[in-house]
Amino acid sequence: MYMLYDSDSFAVMAMQADPETQKVPNYDGPLLERNGFEIVDKRSGRQLYLDGSWAEIFQQQILAWQVKTPTQDEVEAALEGYSGLAQNPILLH
Repeated sequence: MYMLYDSDSFAVMAMQADPETQKVPNYDGPLLERNGFEIVDKRSGRQLYLDGSWAEIFQQQILAWQVKTPTQDEVEAALEGYSGLAQNPILLH
């Protein structure tokens, strides 16, 4: 897991489906099958996980940001568009 963005309102992590980096001692549970992104909306206390075509669309947005560096307001506005999809409450273990 790699932190891509962190602000007072949002956090974005890239999740990589690499079996070598997912090895956890004494854990035989499921591993990620493909790459994705986790977006946490800190204001609402909800998170969502993007994979498949949603992750591909978000990856294209990240690549565009690498070409033209956005302002924080532009990043926050883009993430706001995804926050409506966030249904899962954030749970701490």
